[in-house]
Parts: sequence; structure tokens; C-alpha cells
Amino acid sequence: MEKLLIFVYSIGILIRIYLSFSDFSTSIADRVEVSTPLNSWKRVIEGVSLYNENLNPYDGDLFHETPLALVFFSNLTSTFSDFYVSLVFIMCDLMTAFVLYYTSKIYTENLLEKQTKRKHVYYKEFNKLLIPDDFSVINPFYVCSVYMLNPYTVFSCIARTTTVFNNLFLAICLYSMVKRHRLLGCLSLVLASLPTFYTFGLIAPLMLSCVPTDSKKKTGSFIFTFLICGAISCMLLYLCYTIMNDWAFLDSVYGFILNVRDLKPNIGLFWYFFTEMFEHFRALFVCAFQLNASVLYVIPLSIRLRRDPLLLATSLLTLTAVFKSYPSIGDVGFYLSLLPIHRHLFYFMQQAFIVSCFFVGCTVFAPTVWHLWIYSRSANANFYFGVTLAFATTQIFLITDLLFAYIKREFALKHGMKRMINGKEARLMLD
Repeated sequence: MEKLLIFVYSIGILIRIYLSFSDFSTSIADRVEVSTPLNSWKRVIEGVSLYNENLNPYDGDLFHETPLALVFFSNLTSTFSDFYVSLVFIMCDLMTAFVLYYTSKIYTENLLEKQTKRKHVYYKEFNKLLIPDDFSVINPFYVCSVYMLNPYTVFSCIARTTTVFNNLFLAICLYSMVKRHRLLGCLSLVLASLPTFYTFGLIAPLMLSCVPTDSKKKTGSFIFTFLICGAISCMLLYLCYTIMNDWAFLDSVYGFILNVRDLKPNIGLFWYFFTEMFEHFRALFVCAFQLNASVLYVIPLSIRLRRDPLLLATSLLTLTAVFKSYPSIGDVGFYLSLLPIHRHLFYFMQQAFIVSCFFVGCTVFAPTVWHLWIYSRSANANFYFGVTLAFATTQIFLITDLLFAYIKREFALKHGMKRMINGKEARLMLD
């Protein structure tokens, strides 16, 4: 398995190096599915250029990274040549895959340990539902393979989107959850949430993963974790203020995301709705869409998935990638790499084939329809939105199938899989 893992790493690195230094990288960087106003490398370079000329990059509607990111990218581009900057992005992707590998390994080992302790609760004929011991070896390999070889993450890396760094912080946050490292988890979560507040909802699984076994101390643990995240957020925001000497960046970063000012097409749903929206209805629907993308699902999912914080985190990341205002395929590629961690649920999933076909179809049709709309002028915005709507629906089918599989497995472990009516096995028939 170690040789296969090294082989996967090598193939993933070679693909990224080859594509990063080819003309193909420029074409990919211009794709609306890959680059958005929030993660585009071209916007980063322009913002850094303004900053180096002592001009405020937040005066216009061009740059939407935080001042911390501005200083980091300024130092990065001034210290390294274009060649080495690409290598930095590749190394970050490699580190993300490495962290996810160990996250999966530790999580699966924890599941096996819990399974051993809870055997007396399970139904006596549940052997085929048990998690095999070799999952602790195979699952991490699958996670690493999906991340390193997934076209979504590969394209995001070679286009130099800032999503690469965000994915690294999210991976560290997930690792902190399974290791129960509160401080590291809070720091990585805040760093991941600083450019876009949507992922701050992961504080719920972080709080659940760090909670002690003593029920009397749970509330105190929740409050302590929240206060640490809040304190780190305030410190980093104040550091951003000291860099720019004003708070104008708040509107350029968070106001831009909240108000959806740039309606350039992407793989999300906001751009089309607010292009067609009457202006006097805009405020109402902006609030509705943003609530749906940020906090609506956090509490109910946290209550239902309180025993599995990593599955809760996967669900929240998926819903965020679907509903946030400026999603990219880098966000989708990250949560797809988490699915093999939950391979013990695949037995109960019923829509895997349909979802896979739609993922492939949407991935192919999106650039095709874009070409017909923008270049050939034989299509219009409705065609492209149809593809993005199908893509969003596919992701919803995927996460609901995964969550239903979790509930079915829990029920089957306690009550068995067979249902008897009048002494005969019952079957569900669809007429």
C-alpha cells in the first residue's frame, strides 16, 4: 500500500507540474468554473501591484482578499519567481492530501474502536455491516487518491486559485477534530473562514469533537471553544486593520460576499437569480439566500449528527459548496475527497450511479454550453444556468443520499435489516 501511495503522490505531482507550466494553465485560470472574484490569481496579482505602489487595493471593486492575504501574497510574489510560486501551490496541495490521509486514518481507527465497545448494543446478525479492520489502511489511500487525482482539485491548483490555501486550512481543521486539538482547530478554522465566513459553521463539529465525556462539562466546553474562535478572529481582524490603517477592507471582503455585487456566471445559483431579480426584491432574497448558505443547516444537522462530527463537517462543507455566493470546483473537489472516509456508509447509498453520471455530464456540458453562449452565440444564459442547476441538484442528491445512508445504517445495526410480516420477509415494492 505504501508503494501505491507513493505512486499516487508522484502521478498527482507530475500532472500538476506539467499542466502548471503549459499553456493549458492560462486557459484553465480563465474558466468561470475554476476562478471566481474571490479566489482568482489575476485579481490577487492586480491587488498586490496596487499595494506595492502604495495604492489602496480596496478602493475599487477588484480585490477581495483580506489584508493578511495581501501581505502574504505580496511577499510571496516578491520573494519567488513565477516558477517557484507555482511550486508553492503544488506543495500546498500535497500537504492537504497528506493531512487528509492522516485524518482519514485516525477517524477510521476511532470508528473501529467505538465499534468494538458498542457490539453489545448492535443486532446479533449485523456482521456484514461491521467496518472491516483493513478500512483503516484502504480508506486513507482512497482519500489521498481522490484528492491528488481529482480534476477539480488539479485544475484549481494549476490555476493558482487561493482555494488551495483555504483547502489546506480546512484539512488541518478536520485533522484537529479527529485528534481533539482544540487550539489548532480553532486557529485553522478562523484562517479558513477569514476570506469567506461560510466555513465558520464548522465551529459546530469542532465544538462537538472537543467536548469531554463528562456531561456536566459539555456546556463549558462549547463556550470555551466558541470564545477561543472569537478571540482569534478578533485578533486577526485587528491585525488586518493595523496593516491597512482603516476598516475599508470589511466592505470589500465581507460586504462584497454578502451583497453579491459581481454577477459574473459561476457554478453557483446566486448569479442567475439576482440577474433576473427586480431590484426592490433584492434585499429580501439576499437575506434568504445567505441564511440558507451559512447558518440554516448548522443547528439541525448538529443535533442529528452529534455523534459523528466529521460527517457533520462533510455535510456542512458540501452544503456550503452548493449554496454560497461564489463557489468553485476547488470547493467541490475538497469535499469529494472526504467521501471515502465514510465508505462504511456506501452499502446503503442508492443513487451513486445517477450522481456519478450527472457529475461527469455537468463537467463536460458546462464548458460546452459556455462556448455556445459566449463564443458561438447560439445559446443564452438559460442554457448555462441549466447546467449549474443540474450540478447543484446532483450535489444535493449526493449529500442527502449519504445522510440517509447514515440513518439507515444506525437503524440496521440496532434492529437488523430484515422485516417480517406474518412470518414472511417483507419487501418494499414500487408500482
